[in-house]
Amino acid sequence: MTEAGASDADAANADAIEDLTDLYRQYGDERLPPGQRETDRFPVLSKSGTPSWDPETFEFEVWGAVEEPLAYSLAEFRDLPAVTQRQDFHCVTGWSKFDCAFTGVEFGEIVDRAGVRDDADHVMFHALDGYTTNLSLAECTREGVLFAYGFDGDDLPADHGGPIRVVTPHKYAYKGAKWVTGVEFLTEKELGYWEKRGYSDTANPWNEERYS
Repeated sequence: MTEAGASDADAANADAIEDLTDLYRQYGDERLPPGQRETDRFPVLSKSGTPSWDPETFEFEVWGAVEEPLAYSLAEFRDLPAVTQRQDFHCVTGWSKFDCAFTGVEFGEIVDRAGVRDDADHVMFHALDGYTTNLSLAECTREGVLFAYGFDGDDLPADHGGPIRVVTPHKYAYKGAKWVTGVEFLTEKELGYWEKRGYSDTANPWNEERYS
């Protein structure tokens, strides 16, 4: 490829990334939430280490208050319509990483395919390591909530939640479960792993909603 051709390709790839780094304006005046420090690193945190998984048997499921329960192999999931978004990532432990390019399936895509019932109002995410976290359905359908399988142009690394993790740019990252195996649609709120242990159920970084 010529230098000019490479430049054109780079420009096209940049245009294909949806920039959501201004989402903070819905919550506050500063991109960096209070009590956070910006870092170029991407620290690895989990409740019990990185679980093992087999790409041949991995399955992503959707169940609960839906008209059409779903089950996808990893290959089938990655064949669903996808987007790439530039987002900021805020950890409850006090660090934020700006300009993360996540590729994945928008939460709304799963809602449409499963036919979520009118009486559904909450969601529980389930993970390979037994981790769970909850959000209201309204929060899940906000812009930027993805089932991500790509990061910065490559597959999402296993220690950051690959093959699939949830990203929630308007929440602290414990609301974005790693190693997600499925999503359960609920008619009544249930609390997830950290929420049962005293972490905030709402988890708004700009209000410093770290603990209940």
